[in-house]
Amino acid sequence: MLNEKRIILMTKMASYEANEGKKNAAIGSYFRSDYIGWQVLKSIISATIAFVVVFGMYIFYDFEVFMMDIYKMDLLGFAKQVLTMYLWVVGIYTVISYVVYAIRYNRAVKSLRVYHMNLRRLADMYRQ
Repeated sequence: MLNEKRIILMTKMASYEANEGKKNAAIGSYFRSDYIGWQVLKSIISATIAFVVVFGMYIFYDFEVFMMDIYKMDLLGFAKQVLTMYLWVVGIYTVISYVVYAIRYNRAVKSLRVYHMNLRRLADMYRQ
């Protein structure tokens, strides 16, 4: 005999598994600190690459002027200024990444809890 509630629950669970369940299961397989730490590390590497590319484009845009002014400028001061800008960019990007991935992890774990609760409910339906 077909149980309508059980079929609805199984359909909802299958839809979850096919769509966001795979991604959430991958996220849920990590500890919170491991997942967030790994994602923030990837973000720092990406921010560093982006900063180097943008800085290189800035230098090459006025390369002739830069080469003429390189003998007049304080290279140590210029290096400190570039390092300060780099630290600001990477720091802000790291904070934003931490917040985004912490929220993403919490949502995935919450979604997995609901999924496991539905699994228990389905198992209880089969026992009855």
